[in-house]
Amino acid sequence: MPPARRRGGNTAAQRSGQSTLSFGSQSRVTKPSATTPSQKSKDLDALTILPGKPSDEVVSEPEKSPVTPSEPHVAEIAVKDQAQTEIQQPLTEEDEKALKITERELQRYWKQEEAKRKAPRVHQGELSLHEKILRHFDLSSQFGPCIGIARLKRWRRANMLGLDPPIEVLAVLLKQKDETKQRAYVDELMS
Repeated sequence: MPPARRRGGNTAAQRSGQSTLSFGSQSRVTKPSATTPSQKSKDLDALTILPGKPSDEVVSEPEKSPVTPSEPHVAEIAVKDQAQTEIQQPLTEEDEKALKITERELQRYWKQEEAKRKAPRVHQGELSLHEKILRHFDLSSQFGPCIGIARLKRWRRANMLGLDPPIEVLAVLLKQKDETKQRAYVDELMS
């Protein structure tokens, strides 16, 4: 049983002279505001103090550096190198099977994958069939992580480990060696 609460006028707040909070409707406390939010933003736009300079130096407009196009990310370069080494390897038995897969078989495979879902994919309407297949492979976690590894290398690793990755993914990767991005879409988003 919990200990009984003491009732009485000798609480710690009363002994120290500290007032107690009242949560009733008449005890609303607000902080008066001298300016409206729109005035504050106008004041901040007018005066800007640059870091590293004395506070008495006020600049009317922030200094802007020229925008340069971004260079390829380190991960993107590494994935391209992995893909090039995988493409240069001699064709295996699976590679030859994949090269024989027709566009109609790829469409049939994708229809089967879509049939497994309860609802159709909403945000992939503008993507090509090949990109849909590759993104589905990217998000299939049973084949291992997709970040920091080329799609072709990931497929071959999953095959080597006996995880039975879809041969249709390999077909898309081999048929469009130069056109297909070897970096997973999720990897692009994360960097």
